[in-house]
Amino acid sequence: MNNSKIKICGISNKKILEELINLGLDYVGFIFYKKSPRFTSNEFLESIKDINFRDTIPVCVYVNPEENYVYKTSSYFKNPILQFHGDEKLEFCESFDLEYWKAIRVKDKEDVLKAQSFSSASAILFENYKEGHFGGTGESFNWNFLKYIQNKEQNFILSGGINYENVDNALSTNSWCIDLNSGVESEEGKKDIKLIKNIFNKINKHEI
Repeated sequence: MNNSKIKICGISNKKILEELINLGLDYVGFIFYKKSPRFTSNEFLESIKDINFRDTIPVCVYVNPEENYVYKTSSYFKNPILQFHGDEKLEFCESFDLEYWKAIRVKDKEDVLKAQSFSSASAILFENYKEGHFGGTGESFNWNFLKYIQNKEQNFILSGGINYENVDNALSTNSWCIDLNSGVESEEGKKDIKLIKNIFNKINKHEI
């Protein structure tokens, strides 16, 4: 039985969100970055403000945001986790008095070691480096770089290009959490509940 937590990021459909909560998903991510095709609109926020997340924790995703924007958007949720994907400094990440995750874009093993600069983060998310591109690229980096860190020192989240075909390899990295996005979409920005359930079941059956 696999013990990795699961996060699905880029939720923009209320029905999909309700199904994920019913599945008992660990985390759901809402992207507050206007350049993303999965951008969370104000209309969508209003439509879900009364949803009972139960045991599923909302994660608010940002890229170099203004302070007021973080306060405004995260206020729609009760005790959300903040996830920072840009060039945010440690002091900024800590300033909201909320649990936070820091994303690090990886192109070589030295990038993995940057996690040490954010020791107060409850988790570090590793994703593929692409010049001039923040957030998911839909591509994976060299997961062998992860051998240079230990989950016992800091929780790490594996993100980027994870789908039904390669999720077993992703789980073999012993990541604390697996972050899924484009790998569970039928088209860009459109989550597919059938793909989600298939990969969810595969993850839960994975032998460690």
